Amino acid sequence: MSTSSTSSTSTRTRRLTTAQALVAFLSRQFTERDGRRQRLIAATWGIFGHGNVAGIGQALLETGGKDMPFLQGRNEQAMVHAAVGYARHSGRLSAHAVTTSIGPGATNLVTGAAGATINRIPVLLLPGDVFATRPADPVLQQLEVPYAGDVSVNDALRPVSRYYDRIARPEALIPAALQAMRVLTDPVATGAVTLALPQDVQAEAYDWPEEFFAERVWTVRRPRPDRDELAAAAEAVRAAARPLIIAGGGIRYSGAQAELAEFAGATGIPVASTQAGKGSLRHDHPADVGGVGHTGTATADDLARGADLVIAAGTRLSDFTTASSTLFRNPDVRFLGINLDPHDAHKPAAARPLVGDARETLRELGALLAGHRVDPVYAAAYGSAREDWERRVDLAFRAEGPDLDRAPTQAQVLGALDAVVTGEDVLVNAAGSLPGDLHKLWRTRSPLQYHVEYGYSCMGYEIPAAIGIGLAEPGRPVWALVGDGTYLMNPTELVTAVQEGVPLKLVILDNRGYASIGGLSEAVGGERLGTAFAPEHTPGVDLAANAASLGMAVIRARTVRDLREALAEARAADRPTCVYTRTRTPDTVSGPPPAQAWWDVPVAETATRPSAIEARQEYDRQAAQRRRHL
Repeated sequence: MSTSSTSSTSTRTRRLTTAQALVAFLSRQFTERDGRRQRLIAATWGIFGHGNVAGIGQALLETGGKDMPFLQGRNEQAMVHAAVGYARHSGRLSAHAVTTSIGPGATNLVTGAAGATINRIPVLLLPGDVFATRPADPVLQQLEVPYAGDVSVNDALRPVSRYYDRIARPEALIPAALQAMRVLTDPVATGAVTLALPQDVQAEAYDWPEEFFAERVWTVRRPRPDRDELAAAAEAVRAAARPLIIAGGGIRYSGAQAELAEFAGATGIPVASTQAGKGSLRHDHPADVGGVGHTGTATADDLARGADLVIAAGTRLSDFTTASSTLFRNPDVRFLGINLDPHDAHKPAAARPLVGDARETLRELGALLAGHRVDPVYAAAYGSAREDWERRVDLAFRAEGPDLDRAPTQAQVLGALDAVVTGEDVLVNAAGSLPGDLHKLWRTRSPLQYHVEYGYSCMGYEIPAAIGIGLAEPGRPVWALVGDGTYLMNPTELVTAVQEGVPLKLVILDNRGYASIGGLSEAVGGERLGTAFAPEHTPGVDLAANAASLGMAVIRARTVRDLREALAEARAADRPTCVYTRTRTPDTVSGPPPAQAWWDVPVAETATRPSAIEARQEYDRQAAQRRRHL
């Protein structure tokens, strides 16, 4: 990323501790794209212990809330999730920092860091570390490694960070901090960035050059594709009879939604979406055919099976979200990869790459294709299939007559929510069976509405991420949708929502177990082992009461009729509000359609139980259709 500074080089210095210098530096970093400038590090989350309270903690106090706002969390992993929710909603142009003590506070960052890096969302991690000067050895929470004196528990963050450095001397902060900002603002390289801060170095004073604290603007570039590759891509599109676009998260982060809508509208090429790309087109755009892959719509997956050209725009074609090894069955299928990252633009190996920013690439490719449209017969066929799918969605959402006084199915919960929200609302989800139903059924109304973290599918992401979104854009209604299994993993940040005055809307769907893995377990011969909660053994468990004890206003919805009223009340609320409902098992009429594509989950090759034997037979049948596109 290119940088610019607003002050000239000076020999003046300022005497500060390392922690004070870091906080002052972070408060003066900005990003700029398309003429819009904003703070790079907008706030710092923190939980304090002996490893950071006298360093970063004291520095945040001295700097003051205006220059670096402080946010108090309850769980270190959740603080990273909140920072990720904020950065994703901000289009990766603004981020948060997270500070913890050395020890369990630092290692609790690992899960959140992995999610940030896998999803390529910027977050700055500032864990304390053991003494660099080793005046006492070992100290509290120090991991002793006999063969290496410089290893600490923070080294667990190395494989899940896009940039990692341990600041063993104050002056080492200058190049490390600049490198950290470079990575955070690089749309290809971004993810979790870790600066491990030994607690003695945090408190050590140093004479810092004034230019270190000058305002810096990091320009987020929009690289354009190679002209020859662009011309070849246009020819490939013109030659295709059944092209299909798969829109991934790169469309969102490039802000290319309008360009995609124009490109699809002009060419008539249908657009399927990954979990990260859903919302790239409004659900009612004529070219939108819904989600693709294992959780995809019948329309999108049928188009993928017959496609002779797959235009993978801003997606890395992971197996679950695109079924990339089994779904594309046309023997003549070819691939065109539009991506900022050359590694992803070349997926699969046979792909013709277009390395560049999605917005600029779609604009230039569209100009070369002026006047070109797919065959009207093809457009009419997928349009008809799209209408058929919408009728199936209506059926899954429907609740009328006696059904109104029954407990809702999960699909009926989404139907009730669909009737309440507008394009202003944001839905947050990450794990369980909900991502599958949302990907198939949800009718996205705006580019930011669908916020499903599925690169890491991290249980416990939803509540803190919703808080991060609420901080990024106060006043926008934000819904955290969780099952009972996910809720039990990480409910404590509800206290943070109450404390910070973020009026998130929490919907708890109690299906008494790990429903998603239960279904998978049954399909692969595991017979739902360890996936159901037994009410008879937990008679006093009350998740609604738990949410109330953490400060939420709680509305219990026993029936579909109750649910509709509860969701409307929650949306209008100006304080954190929870809607709790116990869902019923769907029947074949009201439930969502089954998976439309196969997901490769290996099954025991030898077994004695009939369920596993049958599951292996089905696995072998499906695996025979794997294909490496070379």
